[in-house]
Amino acid sequence: MQYRRMGRSGLKLSALSLGSWVTFGSQLGRGEARELVARAWDEGVNFFDNAESYARGESERIMGDVIADLRLPRDGFCVSSKVFFGSAEEPRPTQRGLSRKHLIDACEGALRRLRVDYLDLYFCHRPDPDVPVEEIVLTMDALIRQGKVLYWGTSEWPAELIESACRLARKQGLVGPSVEQPQYNLLHRRRVELEYAGLYAEYGIGLTTFSPLASGLLSGKYLEGTPEHTRLGDPEFAWLQRVVYGDDRDAREAQVRRFVELAAQIGESPAQLAIAWCLKHPQVSSVILGARTVAQLEHNLHALSLCESLGDEGFERLQSLDRG
Repeated sequence: MQYRRMGRSGLKLSALSLGSWVTFGSQLGRGEARELVARAWDEGVNFFDNAESYARGESERIMGDVIADLRLPRDGFCVSSKVFFGSAEEPRPTQRGLSRKHLIDACEGALRRLRVDYLDLYFCHRPDPDVPVEEIVLTMDALIRQGKVLYWGTSEWPAELIESACRLARKQGLVGPSVEQPQYNLLHRRRVELEYAGLYAEYGIGLTTFSPLASGLLSGKYLEGTPEHTRLGDPEFAWLQRVVYGDDRDAREAQVRRFVELAAQIGESPAQLAIAWCLKHPQVSSVILGARTVAQLEHNLHALSLCESLGDEGFERLQSLDRG
């Protein structure tokens, strides 16, 4: 495993990490989740990503139970939670968003579910137009000073709002955000490569990116239809098809087909190549993987060796895909 600094912070995260969205508590029970976490740990993964809303809190409960059962040393792993959507089936106004009340309540809930005394990373899962950025920064600073959170960050925030939070923190001597968690893959590049470009050097923002396979599109498995037991084949995630295909499904499928053909020409697995491509970005601290089986996890973890062995020429051939 390779370990990378999270932006300008001193925290080192495994270049590949394991996320619990969709799988833990929805597709996988505790036994299967335990096998995944154990294998990831054995391969050197030290970052496990979660959110209050995943399976309405059940995902974090399973993650916490598994980590405790495996007796992983607390100083050897990093665990995160994300706050915004809430964990209730129909959250009331104070059970969601980024108000001081929900930030604190959600943090306490995540600590209980994950069975830890502090969160290594705590992300504001989306921007909240109803809450002043000063309230968010002050609350996150307070949670850090109380020892309940070590680092805080944002997820899918516009660059302008991240910059506002950083400037405010600097001005008032508070702990500002040190990490952003955006979607990043060959089909979705603009935000990481263009919009956030000014944040890296000025504020030292690191990236823990998700969806390196564009919800499985870049593996090529959807080119001949949508298999039933897949993420995009799950009726509960019908909305996700609209997100990953965008306004022009035919054009998106044409992009994927070109990528799969390029992977074949290079002689590499499409999934591993897509993940390795994400790892090539110098600001990416960790690429979050999702997996349903140990075999799938092991296959995707091999992307790290591909990243190190495949020359720049091989990756440059991928730039022919349109920017998303």
